[in-house]
Amino acid sequence: MDTSVIIDGRIADILTTGFLDGTVVIPLFVLAELQHIADSSDTLKRTRGRRGLDILNRIQKEDAIQVEMYEGDFEDTPEVDSKLVKLAKVMGGIVVTNDYNLNKVCEFQNVPVLNINDLANAVKPVVLPGEKMTVLMVKDGKEHNQGVAYLDDGTMIVVEDGRKFINETIQVEVTSVLQTSAGRMIFAKPS
Repeated sequence: MDTSVIIDGRIADILTTGFLDGTVVIPLFVLAELQHIADSSDTLKRTRGRRGLDILNRIQKEDAIQVEMYEGDFEDTPEVDSKLVKLAKVMGGIVVTNDYNLNKVCEFQNVPVLNINDLANAVKPVVLPGEKMTVLMVKDGKEHNQGVAYLDDGTMIVVEDGRKFINETIQVEVTSVLQTSAGRMIFAKPS
């Protein structure tokens, strides 16, 4: 697991459900990076680092999850992500991340990788054009007269002619859905 997926926190719930099996390997170089972030003078970084350490402790205390510390280091490789790729190759393991660039590096180097953003996108309910839904308009969109709403899972809904309904709950009709590796965006119009 890389630092970003630990700080994100969803991995703890995924592991607790038993969705992934096998041993979770936490390299000391990842732990050191988390500690470095937790010791940052920047308040936001420090909070994120401490959250990551809390998540690791939660994972380690879970009886159903087998956790191993990896004490080795690849001293010839300075970057933590590169070390993770090397470790996965050496151990025959899988890198778990939510980092787009690390995901692409793993794919390029034929290292198995699981991106939890891909998992999250895969389990989102399907939304089809023509479907109606009730949403709370929360802000202006980028284009003229657009409004923006969000589903409970964080999916953005861009509503044509929705600007005049900001701070109101309205019914919309889905016109199209755009799915990318970064997530899903729904386009709609008031119905």
